[in-house]
Amino acid sequence: MIEDSPKQMRSVIGSRDGMQALLGALAGHGYRVLGPTVKDGAIVYDDVASVDDFPAGWTDRQDAGRYRLERRGDAALFGFAVGPHSWKRFLHPPLERLFVAQEGVDGVTFAPGEEVAPRKLAFVGVRACELHAIQVQDRVFCSGTFVDRGYALRRRDAFIVAVNCGQAGGTCFCVSMQTGPAVDSGFDLALTELPPDFDNDLVVEVGSARGAAILEHIPRRPATEAQLASAQAVVAHTASQMGRSMQTGGIQALLQGNPHHPRWTEVAQRCLSCGNCTMVCPTCFCTTVEDHSDLTGQTAERIRRWDSCFTLDFSYIHGGSVRQTGQSRYRQWLTHKLASWIDQFATSGCVGCGRCITWCPVGIDITEEVAALRIAPDDGSGEGHGGA
Repeated sequence: MIEDSPKQMRSVIGSRDGMQALLGALAGHGYRVLGPTVKDGAIVYDDVASVDDFPAGWTDRQDAGRYRLERRGDAALFGFAVGPHSWKRFLHPPLERLFVAQEGVDGVTFAPGEEVAPRKLAFVGVRACELHAIQVQDRVFCSGTFVDRGYALRRRDAFIVAVNCGQAGGTCFCVSMQTGPAVDSGFDLALTELPPDFDNDLVVEVGSARGAAILEHIPRRPATEAQLASAQAVVAHTASQMGRSMQTGGIQALLQGNPHHPRWTEVAQRCLSCGNCTMVCPTCFCTTVEDHSDLTGQTAERIRRWDSCFTLDFSYIHGGSVRQTGQSRYRQWLTHKLASWIDQFATSGCVGCGRCITWCPVGIDITEEVAALRIAPDDGSGEGHGGA
């Protein structure tokens, strides 16, 4: 979606004044600017107009089923990992009107449910794992014979300000999935926040022609060798901080070859089938549709909303649900995410962000479940045996 251009020499902008100038430049070009904010005890993505809206000086502590915010010892703007929100909620909204039908004197007419030309979106603070998640959803919604019109329109003009991670979360495993912590493509501008020794200034890398055009409106100076070396050290340190890991070699065959493994029963005994993992996942795309009409019967609308493969109705066909047990639903989710997705879209459906681990109420860990399948693969009897 983003035009490629040769990467220009990296510049440095001030932590607060440079970021404020960037926000102003984006707003001045007609973008709705979205970025990280602190709300309800979490880092969430919302409209930002000022650098004061950012979570300056905040960090997060994450583990399986646990999340809390803490104060840092500095004023870093991006000194945290990822929260419950992903950029999916803006490109693939949780609730979307597909069309409206109106009965009039000339018969029934149909109109699009959303505006034809939605306002351009600018995402500020997109992590490497999230960039990969957006690219995964691009394949789902914009490739092949059928293109999701609403997604394509919103994605077409989206401006991406990425950020190289300076802080890994306790449930992150992007290194295992080769999706981070450094951004490599798919952005207009990329930022690396330097440590307090460099006043938390931001090294800027240009990834597109329109990124270069926006940068022209921002006061900047050439990056020094010391600043570039510090930026590289920040990313290297983050890569060494991963809270989790996942062995991905042969994972497609592992998941698809173990449908009767006893581990599915074990995890189902803990799983609440609440769907939290699918709601916070930046790549999950399951939806359902609902039709509503007014009391007069003259106006009707079709609504699409997020759904989850963990709900009993999701696999319902005439005669009943295909997956009636929690065991079958968890197996479906994990096998599709890490194996069948590769068949469908030539990529894994997991980017290693760790959200599904953090926001699981009972702390089910996707990396532990994969490791358990590797330790004792199914021999066909439903009673796993030792082996690799």
